Order: sequence, then C-alpha cells, then structure tokens
Amino acid sequence: MKITGKTKITGIFGYPIEHTLSPAMHNTAFKALEIDYCYVPFLVHPDNLATAVNAIKALNIIGVNITIPHKEKVISFLNEISEEALFIGAVNTVVNKEGKLIGYNTDGRGFMKSLEENEINIKNKKVLIIGAGGAARAIGYYICKNATSLTIYGRTRQKADKLADDFRRINSCEIIVIDAINELNSFDIIINATPLGLKDDDPLPIKIDNLPENQIVCDLIYKQTNFLKKAQLKGCKTLNGLGMLLWQGALAFKLWTDKEPPIDVMKKALELNIS
Repeated sequence: MKITGKTKITGIFGYPIEHTLSPAMHNTAFKALEIDYCYVPFLVHPDNLATAVNAIKALNIIGVNITIPHKEKVISFLNEISEEALFIGAVNTVVNKEGKLIGYNTDGRGFMKSLEENEINIKNKKVLIIGAGGAARAIGYYICKNATSLTIYGRTRQKADKLADDFRRINSCEIIVIDAINELNSFDIIINATPLGLKDDDPLPIKIDNLPENQIVCDLIYKQTNFLKKAQLKGCKTLNGLGMLLWQGALAFKLWTDKEPPIDVMKKALELNIS
C-alpha cells in the first residue's frame, strides 16, 4: 500500500483494539477497487474519546468505525445522528462530511443482510433474542418490523423491559419479555446476542437439549461457538456473526467512499484473518 499526501484516512476507535479484523477487510477492499484510502486501528482510552473525536476533524479523517466501549458515549460528541442510531442509542460508524460528524449504526442492517445472504427470512416468524444489550437493540430494531413476535430474555428484567417498551414504540410485532427459557418449540429463530461464547469455556446461553430439530440458531459472535456447534449436532441450521461483521463493514465502506463495496473480497479477507 502506497501512502501519499492524497491518501484518505479511515479507521476504527476502540479499547482494546488489537483483535479487530476491520483493517484487513477494508484495506483489502480499497486495494481491490484501486482507490487511495487506508484504514487504521486507533487505540482510544475512554478518557480520551472526546479528544479523539475532535481529531477526526482536525486531521481530516474521512470516517471511522466505533467499537467497544465507545458506541454509546460517542453520540454526545457528534454533530448529527441518524434515526436508527438514535433509537438504538449507539453509533458504530462516523462520517466526516465537510467538518460535520454524522453518526450511523450499520449493525442491525448488517445482520439483516447476513440473514438475507443465507436465505433466512424473518417475515411472519417468531423470534427469540437472548440478551438485552446494545447488540440486541441493534438487531431487534429491524426484527420487530418484520417478525410476528419478538421475545426477549435478559439477565436483568428491568433492562429487558426497557428494551421491550422501546420496541413497542415502533408499533409493529408482538413484543414479549420472559424471565426464563423453559421451552423453545414455539420459536422459529433463536439469536444469541450476549458475549457468551467468546471464550471456549463460557456456559451455553440455553439448554441444547431443549432445541428442536430444524430450528434456525444464530450467534452474533463471529466465530463458530460451542453453542452453534452443539446446535448443528441437533440438526439446526446455524449462522455465526461473521456475515454481520462483513455487512456492517460494507455499509460503512459505502458511506465513506460512495462506492459499492467488493463483498467477496472483503469476505475472503475476514476468513483469512479470523483465528
């Protein structure tokens, strides 16, 4: 990659940031399209977030992705927020438009594109989301516009109730909160939106014995977790979070460059760099 005074800079703010796969995905895409951009990981301590956001303008950075733990706090430092990002309460993509910083959230749309790519249709389906945090909010924003019902299970009932109340404002499908997952037969699609599975020795989010065959089971973690492996053995169709990572990045790519992202190139870059 040749860096010159004309090279447009993009990147990602996070803490920690060493694990990110985004530089490989985006830099490979820039090279494939032969456009003069580069993508850099920035280790941004929470205490320095305001300074880092101001630096986007000062250094004429075209845009950045935002990851843990900055997705919520970054909002207060931006000039404008998209409707979906406001509802979700989190930003994962910032665009510097002539000195005005605009925040977007491409996570939910990325998840929906991943479902579409794998021929999974949530229209008129009954969906269970395990988790009530930011990831659940991002994907639920779109799920509840299409599904028949959306059931939420979270460790903290108050947090799950708040999420459900927010979804009900969309005035779409039936929203249900449960205190325990006792049976799974009534759901068409089950989605793990918790961090459980990042570590190999993490407990499973549900009892695998309760899974019926031919159910669709998704995990937002981008590796093949024990949860998905065991669900596969039960005869379920499974989907990990790699597609969501790909498509949220592709949507950010288009926001920064106004060009169609090379999806196959980006996907291959992710697969080559995933551990």
